[in-house]
Amino acid sequence: MTTTTKSTIGEIVADDFRAAAIFSKYRIDFCCKGHRTLEEVCKKRDIDPDFLIKELEATKNSLANESFDYKSWPLDLLTDYIEKTHHRYVIEKTPILRGFINKLCSVHGEIHPELYEINVLFAESTSDLADHMKKEEQTVFPFIRELKAAQIKGSYVEMPHFGTIENQVILMKEEHNTEGERFKKIAALTNNYQIPTDACNTFRVAYLMLKEFESDLHKHIHIENNILFPKAIALEKNFEKVL
Repeated sequence: MTTTTKSTIGEIVADDFRAAAIFSKYRIDFCCKGHRTLEEVCKKRDIDPDFLIKELEATKNSLANESFDYKSWPLDLLTDYIEKTHHRYVIEKTPILRGFINKLCSVHGEIHPELYEINVLFAESTSDLADHMKKEEQTVFPFIRELKAAQIKGSYVEMPHFGTIENQVILMKEEHNTEGERFKKIAALTNNYQIPTDACNTFRVAYLMLKEFESDLHKHIHIENNILFPKAIALEKNFEKVL
């Protein structure tokens, strides 16, 4: 579907649910008032329609099929990519999804009581993920970058205060497993994100965003567990530490 100023908000979200995040950012109601055209809402909100269309198209294209060979990337590039892609994704999507799920609980909770447990699980997961990512960004990733820089310069690296990368990786993987288990429960509670027959547009978008969130998390964990961490451990073992 080609987005134009005559497209309705509901049509745009139905074509690509990720557009819901853009509309939420501008406080445009895509659920109850989804019949309005993009032209109408832009005029009401004093938004440049061409700018909004470009933003919607950029969101649609941002998750196009990728064919990156992550194994060939240097460690410093991998850490930057994880932070700017996957960590940023979690930070940006968390408040949007929490808002949607809270709304679903208040409107549909009596008919769909599983929403309450989903809400708790997602809140726990995103809170722990925020702490997890902070640890990576403040301790683990900076040291991996130091290792890479030292390798290039042929210099030494001092042992960090937290011990070895290998010890940190054990902790990081345990936390990854916890989030994997939480999302297994969410997937089970949603019947693998199957949208209920009585679902409104917000319901539909929330489930699709949850599914995408899980998919991004799986990729995020895969890159760290299977590529970044083993390469960092191997590099660390090649260094003579200065204590």
